[in-house]
Amino acid sequence: MKVKILIIIPFLAVLALTLSRSATASTGAALAVDSLSRPAGEGWRVRSAQQSSNLEMIGQIGGASFAVAVRGNYTYIGVGPRLVILNTSGPVHPTVVGQTGVLPDIVVNVVVSGFYIYVADVKGGLHIFNAADPAHPAEVSFYNTPGYAESVAVSGSYAYVADGYDGLRIIDVSNPAHPSEIGFYDTPGWAWSVAVSGAYAYVADDEAGLHIIDVSNPAHPSEIGFYDTPGHALGVAVSGSYAYVADENSGLRIIDISDPANPGEVGFYDTPGWAKCVVVSGSYAYFADGNSGLRIINVADPAHPSEVGFYDTPGYAESVAVSGSYAYVTDRIGLRIVDVANPAHPGEVGFYDTPGYDARDVAVSGSYAYVANDEAGLHIIGISDPAHASEVGFYDTSGYARDVAVSGPYACVADYDSGLRIIDVSDPAHPGEIGFCETPRRAEGVAISESYVYVADDEAGLRIIDVSDPAHPSEVGFYETPGGARDVAVSGPYAYVADDEAGLRIIDISDPGHPGEVGFYDTPGWAWGVAVSGPYAYVADENSGLRIIDVSDPANPGEVGFYDTPGWAWGVTVSGSYAYVADGVGVRIVDVADPAHPGEVGFYDTPGWAYSVAVSGSYVYVADGDGGMLILRFSPYHVYLPLVLCNYR
Repeated sequence: MKVKILIIIPFLAVLALTLSRSATASTGAALAVDSLSRPAGEGWRVRSAQQSSNLEMIGQIGGASFAVAVRGNYTYIGVGPRLVILNTSGPVHPTVVGQTGVLPDIVVNVVVSGFYIYVADVKGGLHIFNAADPAHPAEVSFYNTPGYAESVAVSGSYAYVADGYDGLRIIDVSNPAHPSEIGFYDTPGWAWSVAVSGAYAYVADDEAGLHIIDVSNPAHPSEIGFYDTPGHALGVAVSGSYAYVADENSGLRIIDISDPANPGEVGFYDTPGWAKCVVVSGSYAYFADGNSGLRIINVADPAHPSEVGFYDTPGYAESVAVSGSYAYVTDRIGLRIVDVANPAHPGEVGFYDTPGYDARDVAVSGSYAYVANDEAGLHIIGISDPAHASEVGFYDTSGYARDVAVSGPYACVADYDSGLRIIDVSDPAHPGEIGFCETPRRAEGVAISESYVYVADDEAGLRIIDVSDPAHPSEVGFYETPGGARDVAVSGPYAYVADDEAGLRIIDISDPGHPGEVGFYDTPGWAWGVAVSGPYAYVADENSGLRIIDVSDPANPGEVGFYDTPGWAWGVTVSGSYAYVADGVGVRIVDVADPAHPGEVGFYDTPGWAYSVAVSGSYVYVADGDGGMLILRFSPYHVYLPLVLCNYR
């Protein structure tokens, strides 16, 4: 009897890998560059047609805090690409009760209305969560606006989104599970913030000031008036007959809107910082004023506003909400709860610090990731379970932690204007500084080899520090490179310095007391990061991507291949036959098995600004600026299982 049996035969994974390489060999086809993208850190964002290829998100922790909303006993804050819900019924000791999953971009605005939480997360658009159970916020739906969602206001059945260069978008949320855009008005500049009162939407439009939009018919909004403030309008609040505009470098502007067609300024107060956000409660306007913290302005007489009190938060104040006698301020570092019962003497009563708000570099050793978090110092993250990474300890360095290297029980931090800091991490829960060495300029990069630490010290070049006694490190040699030293890697008797506009410099360190340059290669862009593997140096060259330099003859290095990543290449590491490039937009994985013909085999567009990357096994750790630290898993092989019909007798 002849029986037909279906037998599953897998094609070779090599074929799948070949297809994967060919599909991603050219970034041009997969990427759409939006020249009007929202500024992010040190560059423009680049939007990808898809968020990832061969990389999946496993875990994430930390990030900057830009947004806050308060209702009842709960405070809702943005922490990087997540919404975190705190119980603030006891404002002295706020506690985390719940958080969302990772959103596509940084949470920059939050509104709670009815049973729902509305979140603006820039390139991810508008996200709607059910607020019924604060411990388990569940996403109900999202609407991906065409631009960059900076702010949201909710009134009745509509959500109004300030959408960057795409102006005001009006979303019908009468059925929160199925939001849909019904109207829009394209303001002339970059729409940063929106407030709604009655039949009007008030848009703070960057260089174009305050724009008043008639939304009585949401399907056909129309502008009826505007007032061009002197600076950059970033925030707006409306109370009674006045609009209060946070005008970045010109402070508070008070606009009479009693006649919306003819708004006019009646008063102003130039705050000392950079005005980011404003809310009005009673006779006071509360300002998130950047590096000047919280400012409280008496606006009882709108023509003569005056500051009555302030509280200088430790970070950079971005947003503020007021409930009862408390002001809730997010200052990138986290949440500060300020008692404003006496506006003339505000004082902090409680706080919640995020696990690192500006991740600049990451190093992995054993079960821990060590993250250099700029102003927030060194944070130690437990990664034994990558899906549930958690902070186990931190040390607030005296400067700005830019780079970190780990050897044995010590973490060496390039701490910008505070030089090299040596942290004892033998007890990760209680790290402590045991030694330091001030460098002449700004410590940007660090590498460890045996009993020496090599510091890339910006305009002061390469500094060589003896750490054989970690409690008393001392400089033994230096070489002043011609550019700005940004990063350093050490292999054998040579140090390889990424020297921004001067490219790659190769320094002989066989005698640490008398280092000397033996060769260089001037890359086409600005060299920011460097890694060395075998006879090749891999340079992250900002706006020209990954450059592969043959250094088998250090006196005569030469480029053998390159791969132009879509963003700005800042950091690079090499593992096996792959180079991992942090290029702002995200992480790109480049197959360098044939250095003359590198090709992209995977990428992940991160929510923040990817500065640096580390690899351990199949896991990729990304220092993502405002997005905190991300843990990704690289899966280069896709195995296809076609059904083959065979005859079996």
